[in-house]
Amino acid sequence: MGFDVQLILLALAPVFVGCIAWEMVWWHRRGDDTVYRWRDTLCNTGLALLHQGADKLAWLFVIPIYAWVYNHWRIHSFDSSWTSLVALFLVQDFLYYWFHRMSHRVRWLWAAHSVHHSSEHMNLSTAFRQSLMYPIAGMWLFWLPMAWLGFQPALIVAIVLLNLAFQFFVHTQAIPKLGPLERLLNTPSIHRVHHARNAKYIDRNYAGVLVIWDRLFGSYVEEDPTEPCDYGTVKRVVSFNPLTVTFSEWRGMFSETFHAKTWNDRIKLLFAPPEIAESVATARREELTVSNAQ
Repeated sequence: MGFDVQLILLALAPVFVGCIAWEMVWWHRRGDDTVYRWRDTLCNTGLALLHQGADKLAWLFVIPIYAWVYNHWRIHSFDSSWTSLVALFLVQDFLYYWFHRMSHRVRWLWAAHSVHHSSEHMNLSTAFRQSLMYPIAGMWLFWLPMAWLGFQPALIVAIVLLNLAFQFFVHTQAIPKLGPLERLLNTPSIHRVHHARNAKYIDRNYAGVLVIWDRLFGSYVEEDPTEPCDYGTVKRVVSFNPLTVTFSEWRGMFSETFHAKTWNDRIKLLFAPPEIAESVATARREELTVSNAQ
């Protein structure tokens, strides 16, 4: 490809920034200056820049792995026809659903993904709030099956980035429900639920582009107008420093794992669902408190 597909998100940056500016003006004209907070928006921007740098570096190592699997182990050879591109889109969106779901149910992955959920505001700039630790967490492994199936590495990178580009537009409170589209596509309403920490909403609606996977696998919940979304993570991150936000969950995870008493607890603290890991960590803290008091 003549165009470096790794630059897709950077090429779209003017569009993203323009949409954020429009949304800020839109809310300001309606007298609501609570949707955006400057420190939060600047933190989101800093996190986006760190993520883009880490992503660009990671692709240098990951693309050769995809190429090796594609060249030596692929079971089919997909061309660049429309039918192949549709197949690529469907496979990647399906894999994204499972990556996203596992990122909420495996603490190692959550340590990276929690950055995206740590803001207590929901606006288009929240889409910028990404972690530079995704390559370490192993996000790239979820796209590896596409190379094995026979999709070209450059196309894999392109479809992953286009999927993420689409998701920028669902991070908003300015757009209401979209009628019949709610049955098929990830929409702002559907994604608002995903960012909420209400007991009713938490760990739901993992869609990338298509919401059909949530409906098929039982993770779909509709936005309820009687229960407004409360945004952020259950374990709050009270900081606007991009590096603090990035490493908050990693630091807690490794500290708790180091102080655990058993290997079973260590495995849970690293790989169990976040709420189970938190219960193990809480039990250990209570045990140490009682021990210190004696």
